[in-house]
Amino acid sequence: MSTDTRARLLQLLSLLQTPREWPGGELSDRLGVSRRTVRRDVDRLRELGYPVQATMGAEGGYRLVAGKAMPPLVLDDEEAVAIAVGLRAGAGHAVEGVDEASVRALAKLEQVLPSRLRHRVSTLQAATTHLTSGDGSSIAPETLTVIASTIAGRERLRFAYRARDGAESRRLTEPYRLVSTGRRWYLVAYDLDREDWRTFRVDRVADPFATGARFTPRELPTGSAAEFLRQSMYQRQETYELDVTFAESAEFVAARLPGWLGAPEPVDDRSCRLRTSIGDSVEWMAVRLAMLDCEFTVRGPAELVECVRELGGRLSRAAGR
Repeated sequence: MSTDTRARLLQLLSLLQTPREWPGGELSDRLGVSRRTVRRDVDRLRELGYPVQATMGAEGGYRLVAGKAMPPLVLDDEEAVAIAVGLRAGAGHAVEGVDEASVRALAKLEQVLPSRLRHRVSTLQAATTHLTSGDGSSIAPETLTVIASTIAGRERLRFAYRARDGAESRRLTEPYRLVSTGRRWYLVAYDLDREDWRTFRVDRVADPFATGARFTPRELPTGSAAEFLRQSMYQRQETYELDVTFAESAEFVAARLPGWLGAPEPVDDRSCRLRTSIGDSVEWMAVRLAMLDCEFTVRGPAELVECVRELGGRLSRAAGR
């Protein structure tokens, strides 16, 4: 395939990714080729896995439709910058819904961004202030992308780490998964120096370095990285036995709570109950429950009951009641 043909295919693909139907004559004019060449180029795209649909008749044309697989996308400069900035903004703070898959996408995108676009992304992010939730812990997106890349590539990761008490150390790990709790990012990894599994707060990680040494992933002691993180957190801090009923379906509540809290159990079609252990602050839990947009009753722990009562009174006073 000649260089001109490849360039024309990319231009054609870029046009077809616009959500509309393109008449063959318009594509022919845009590309400066015959309609027969357009048909051949469409066939080449189909062979590459792009589901191009053709409709016949005077009003017919070509459009890109959803397929069974995800073929590569062609982004112009503005689209690439917009996506990178959005992913960086979400990755820098542990925003709910921005999980490891988003960080992997950011790592892949930044790997192929031309230097001129990478500079635009950094400049725009530096000039932007994001209003975020949580305790203010922020992470350099580059830290997350390095970690995500080593996870995907099964490559040993070395980094500096600052523990809760301020002690600093160097760690050599086999990274397993990144986990977001809704406020923070954590790395679940096998620590080679300590010969055991560990969890690391990513906002305390500095100078992550991909060593290039490959490894075969070990079997995690628990079923999932999220469950391992939950058990690890509970071993290190005071825990509470959460017991809350909600005047909404289990599906409604589960969609609005962090997955690491566990799944609520249905009581009936219009109510459910969540019983689990939590190692987070009761203040954060009270605010999180208040944001669910449904009625709920806290049965325990007593500390959370009192916190919800105080929060409710404070909000009522703020509203002039």
